[in-house]
Formats: sequence, structure tokens, C-alpha cells
Amino acid sequence: MTQEQNDILPLNGPYLTAAGSARPLDKFFPVVWFYCRFLSIIFRASAGAKRNAYGDADWSRSSRDIMRALERAGIVFDITGLDHLKALDTPCVFIANHMSMLETVILPFIIRPFRKVTFIVKDSLMTYPVFKHILRSRHPIVVSRGNPRQDLKTVMKEGKALLDNGVSVIVFPQTTRARSFDPETFNSLGVKLATRAGVPAVPLALITDAWENGRWIKEFGRINPARKVYFAFGKPLRSEGRGADVHRRVLDFIGTRIQQWRGSSDHPESHEDKP
Repeated sequence: MTQEQNDILPLNGPYLTAAGSARPLDKFFPVVWFYCRFLSIIFRASAGAKRNAYGDADWSRSSRDIMRALERAGIVFDITGLDHLKALDTPCVFIANHMSMLETVILPFIIRPFRKVTFIVKDSLMTYPVFKHILRSRHPIVVSRGNPRQDLKTVMKEGKALLDNGVSVIVFPQTTRARSFDPETFNSLGVKLATRAGVPAVPLALITDAWENGRWIKEFGRINPARKVYFAFGKPLRSEGRGADVHRRVLDFIGTRIQQWRGSSDHPESHEDKP
């Protein structure tokens, strides 16, 4: 890892946003200042990707800059389990709950210094203005979400090819973003892919609702510095047979971590979130 890539997240141990990272003006007007910086980063990245001049290091740098912009707006990050990433000597399938836009733009910086990685994404995102150029440059696995049988075939074929070539895959098994964690909506696609490719599954629990989903445009919601952001990577799990045990252990890890975080004083629920 270069010094430039290593200036926020260390190679070892947990990461916690340093005190004093927030800028008073940014924190007072978090939505305005954050989105000004976010759009600037995204437009530059998109222009580079459109010219075929947006590689892995650029992707990681964009992700890092977005994380810094969130910290300047007052968002605190608490990231644990990085030792599991460092210890990996093989590609893997990251299996995570999906809560907001935040994880999709921050995970590249967290993971990429350790492993090459890409996402499974909906086909509609591949035509999304500006973002489409960035996504296409990352060569994701594209699914329709309208034909589960065909999507499974696509993920198994393309996912195995990526993993065989050393590229890890991030899977969000929930059908949509959700603040709550419901195991019933959590399919076993990630575990099936890991089993098929003979690689470990790495559970990833997260709380990212500091970046709320927007009412009109889902990607552009309120930025709420009162909420802490959590990422926790679990131990790599290898499955045999149908992988039912690994799927259960992934669910247990994510559910337990979210319950612990929600119950802590570091993640207060604001009154406006309550019905």
C-alpha cells in the first residue's frame, strides 16, 4: 500500500475517526458542503472513467476523498476487523447488509488496499447518469433482479471467473437498502458463490444510516452527523456442501453486531426517525 492510500486507514487494528476531523462550517451545513465535495469527486472520477483513465488506485482515491468529506461534515467512522482483511491470502466473497449509498462509495477504499474487488450491481445502475462510467470501469457483475434464475447463473459464472482471477466480490443479499436487518430477506447468493469458487466468505456488518436515503432521489438523502458509521469484518468462513452453516454464521455475525451497535450510546436514534 502506498503512503497516499495509507494516510487514513492503518494496516492493522481498528480505525476510529480522529477527534477534530470535522470542520465547523461543514458540520453546521453538512448536506450542502458534503454534496458539493461529493459531486466534485464523482464528476472528476466519471470524466476519467469515460476516457478509460480511471484505474484501481483512482477508485480507491475517490473513495478515500468521499470518506474524508464525510468526516469533515462530522461523521464518525468506527471500522473493525481490518486484521482479517490483511490476513487474507486469497480472494473472497464479502457478504454484507445494505443500508445506504455510503457503503457502496466507501468500501472501495477500505477493501481495495488489501484485495482487488468489485460489486454485484443492478443493471439499471449501468445507465445511471455520471455514475455509469465509474461502474463500467470497475467491471461489476450485472444482474437484473427481475429473473432470479438467470441472475443466479450470471453470478455463478461471472463471479467464479473473477474470483479465479484474484478479484473479490462484494454481495448485498438483501433485495433493497434497509435500516433494519431482517434475516428473512437475506438470500444465500454470496455463500453459494463462495462455495462454488472454493473461496472464503467474509461477513460484513454495517450501519451507515448517517447518509440517509433520499425521498426523491434515493442516492441523495440527508447527512446526519449525529449517527455514527460502523463497519465490522468477520473472520473468513469456508463452506462445504450447500453452505447452510456458513450462511447461518454470516446472519448471526451481522445480526449480533447491529444489535450491539443499536444498543450503544454512540448511535442515538433521532426523534425525526421515529414514526
